[in-house]
Parts: sequence; C-alpha cells; structure tokens
Amino acid sequence: MKWFWFRWFSLFAWIQISVADIPPATTLPLGARAPDFRLPGVDGRKHSLKDFKRADILVVVFTCNHCPTAQYYEERLKQIVDDYKRKGVALVAINPNDPKSVRLDELGYTDLSDSFKEMRVRARYKKFNFPYLYDGDKQETARAYGPVATPHAFVFDKERKLRYVGRVDDSERPELVKTRDLRNAIDALLGGHEIDVTQTRTFGCSIKWAGKEEGVKQYLARLAAEPVNLELVGADDLKALRKNDSSKARLINFWATWCGPCITEFPDLVIINRMYRHRAFELVTVSANYPDERKEVLAFLQKNQASCRNLLFGEVDKYKLMAAFDPGWDGALPYTVLLGPNGEVLYQHRDAIDAVEVKRAIVRALKEDRFK
Repeated sequence: MKWFWFRWFSLFAWIQISVADIPPATTLPLGARAPDFRLPGVDGRKHSLKDFKRADILVVVFTCNHCPTAQYYEERLKQIVDDYKRKGVALVAINPNDPKSVRLDELGYTDLSDSFKEMRVRARYKKFNFPYLYDGDKQETARAYGPVATPHAFVFDKERKLRYVGRVDDSERPELVKTRDLRNAIDALLGGHEIDVTQTRTFGCSIKWAGKEEGVKQYLARLAAEPVNLELVGADDLKALRKNDSSKARLINFWATWCGPCITEFPDLVIINRMYRHRAFELVTVSANYPDERKEVLAFLQKNQASCRNLLFGEVDKYKLMAAFDPGWDGALPYTVLLGPNGEVLYQHRDAIDAVEVKRAIVRALKEDRFK
C-alpha cells in the first residue's frame, strides 16, 4: 500500500511540474495552414476560421489589454481594418494570455488586465472595429499558432497558407516607423506578388502562459507581509501634501472607518497602488477619523494590507485640516484627488470612485515616464 501511494504521489507531482513547465509554443512555420479555432468574442459570439472564409487574406494578430506595446498598435490595427476591408482583407485579434498568470506589477502601464470581462471593456472604450477573441482559458489556439509576444501578426492567403509572420512594423512609436511589414505583406498578396520579407522578429510583452498561478500567489504573499504604518498629520503636512513637490503623480484618498463607500472602494485603491507603485506614482490615504481612533484606523489598514503611505488627522479640528488641503472641499467622503508632480489636479472626485476611470487618469499621467 505504501508503494502504491508513493507511486500515486510521484505521478501527481510530475503532472504538477509538467503543467507549470510546459515550454513556449513553436511559431507556426511559413506555408502551414491556419489552425482552426472556436473562441468567444467580445461581441457575444463564438468565432471560428470558417467565419472568415469570404476573405481573400486573413490577418490573425495575437494581442492583449495590458501590454503597453500592444496598446501602441491598437489604432494602427484599426486603421488597417479600415484601409483594407473593401479589398477582401479580414483581421481578427486574439488575446492568448492567462489572466491568472499576470501579476499586479505587470499591469503598471494599463487600466485593465486580460480577463474576458476586461477585454469587453477595452474593446468598447477603444472602439475596436475587428473581432477580439479570448483564448486565455485553454490557450489551445495560441499554442497552435505559437506567438511569442504581443502583438504578433500572422498573414494567410486565400488557401489559408501562412505567408507572413512577425511584427506589424519596426517601431511601437508611430513617429519612428520606417518599415510597415504587415502592410507590405498584405499589399504584395493583393497585387499577386511575392512578399519580400516573409518573417520578422516581433517585440512586446511575453505571452502569459498558464502555469504561473503559484508564482502569482507567492508574489501576493510577499505583498501581504509588507509593514503597514500610520502617521498623524497636521495642517502644514496637508498643505505640503497638496503642493506635491515630489517627482511623482500622487493619488490622495480621504476616507474614514465609518464611511460605507470609503470601505467599499478601499480594496481598489490597494490594487491601484500595487499596479503603479514601481513607476513615478504614490498612493497616500488620509483618514478623517479623530486622533484617538488611531488603533481602529490602523487595524483596518492592516486588514486591507495598505502598505502605502497612510495618514490620520492629528487634530480634532477637522475643518481646519480640510481647509489646509483644499478650501473648496465640502467635506463629503470619500474624496479622491490625483496630483501631478507640480500640484496640478489631474483627477478629482467626491463619492466612491470608478476604479477604471482612476486607472486611466494615472496611465495618462505616467504615459511618458518610460521614455525619459
């Protein structure tokens, strides 16, 4: 019996290791036929290869929500659709990523992760004019095609043989583009010519293959172990907070333990901090509780793993402290403000926040810091 259990446990462990260590897929070779698929789209339909049978040319692009490089190409893909849709060219985008294998710090350049629900939000917000399909659950289509990064383009002719595979063009920044490889391939096929460059390297975020959930759990455990502190502040401190002499975008949230909307939105603020804190960003929470409620405030912060900078009104005259930060504040909680490094108000909202709206404001504020 012991030998049986040992064999069973060994097999189970081997399966676990094998799933986690599945090697990246091999990219589909030139001349190969397009693998079939049946995937859900953000339009509520299931899409398969036969849905594009009328197209003389089919472009399959593996892309996603969270990758900043993929985001740079969204408008270019939309323009390709507009420019070629009357010429018999169809384009379909597929998100290959397993959202459970994406850490929060990998979302520092986006407002959304790669879940199917968030794909719908992205497609609606960016007005995608092409089918956007989800392959993150099983990743069978991604493994059949073998993208290595997002975005990664595959161009198939009328017989659905692969004629071009690689990048869209040679720079994620439109003003630096010199070679439009994807358009060149499409134009050559439409003209009945051979494609000069049939394969290029691609550039972008790696595909988030399934099997990284344990790493994500370990990452979250490290975050949960971070210390949580609380500092008493007065009027001068709040004036300095509002001035924001730092080099960072500063998101400030005023809240209280007795405020229902404050409590409800607080986990979103913790997530926001974890997404962007490795960039030029900081979250500061300011509790409007009284100083003698410090223990209660700290307990709430610890429960919510708020390892950001946390402040508490250090005086009983709340109106004095409110006026020190913002004389125009009417006192309603929660109150959230995003400041630029020079104190410019980039976002301001009274009452509960829309987390996606706040993330978009932060992404806009931090847009250029990667090029400095």
